[in-house]
Amino acid sequence: MSNFLAIATVTEALRELLDEVVKEAVSGATATAVRPASSGNEIAEVGVNVYLYQASPNYSWSNDDLPSRREDGTAIQHPRVALDLHYLLTFYGDEKKLEPQRVMGSVVQILHAKPVLSRQQIQKAIDSVDYLSDSDLTDAVEQVKFTPVPLSVEELHNLWSGFFQAPYALSAAYQGSVIFIEGNEPIKKPLPVRSRNLYAAAFCQPVIELVTSEAGAGQPIAAGSVLAIWGKNLLGDVTVVTIEDEEISSSDILELHNNMIKFKLPLNPRRAGLLPLQVIRKRMMGSPPTPHHEAESNLAAFVLRPAISIDTAAKLAHINPAVGKDQRLLIHLNRIPSGSIPSQDRSFLMPLRKATISEIPLPIDGLAKGDYLVRVEVDGAESILLSDDSGEYTGPKVSIS
Repeated sequence: MSNFLAIATVTEALRELLDEVVKEAVSGATATAVRPASSGNEIAEVGVNVYLYQASPNYSWSNDDLPSRREDGTAIQHPRVALDLHYLLTFYGDEKKLEPQRVMGSVVQILHAKPVLSRQQIQKAIDSVDYLSDSDLTDAVEQVKFTPVPLSVEELHNLWSGFFQAPYALSAAYQGSVIFIEGNEPIKKPLPVRSRNLYAAAFCQPVIELVTSEAGAGQPIAAGSVLAIWGKNLLGDVTVVTIEDEEISSSDILELHNNMIKFKLPLNPRRAGLLPLQVIRKRMMGSPPTPHHEAESNLAAFVLRPAISIDTAAKLAHINPAVGKDQRLLIHLNRIPSGSIPSQDRSFLMPLRKATISEIPLPIDGLAKGDYLVRVEVDGAESILLSDDSGEYTGPKVSIS
């Protein structure tokens, strides 16, 4: 690789190469490296002028620069940029003696015969001027090669129109490729690997086909319920069940088979509603053996229904799991018919909260006296009603007197 002086080093090495050539071709000719619009003695009366008018990314090498930083921001390797250098070679001299054309011929001849800058030419350029003494282009793996670039009349016109009050002179365009410029930030190299352990395993993805309550399909699922996962390829060296990316404790996994897993839900889940579930299989590898991620199943979902208890005296509903501040909460009150008094149903959409809550006052103001069954609905998941042997709902309920 090379440092920031690579561009200037290539320009000076090219100028020196052409300076030797044109002196042999035309008496008194020299090579300069200034802007074509320069005045005075900066551009030789006879010779060639080397002008770098553009540097563009080299797309062949741009994708070769691997990610150069770790997650913590420290450098893995020096970041580098690959460039192509675009030069305008302008030829001067006595037109009557065809000096510009003779100079051009000698330049074209040498750049075709020796298109690659040798390390000796680069080192000579570095040694010739003090401001290039820190250049390390001679250590670059890729050498710089010059190729002619055909420019149309329109492109030449557009290029020369950028030079203020500079009359057109016989010109040719060349591209120098490729030049790498590498950063100098210190890198932290990790310690070498002392030993390598390679393991081969057939890929076999776990698949979840059904998630139900242990009581059976269609039965409600609440905090503390036992769930059954049905599928295939579920068993690994280590099998992990996650709900919303949170792992179920291994102590809560009751049964573990290749096509079925039974586990107990936490008594205090994070939230009620529709929850994603996934099985992750890990393989024990290394010395000592440690679990490594092997494969993960498709996402399955189940509805966790909230459970409530009623504080009749305080007219409060205690909800498990707690209701998040952004969750949609409804309270349903159904009056239990008594004698000639008909049933009466009321539903209340509760306003959003500033924080997570586990209890909420019941909206009973204005309701007629009587016993009311209470249900809460959190993100579409309703709490479960209790019933007696005859199938009649018995609670949870609140009495209004």
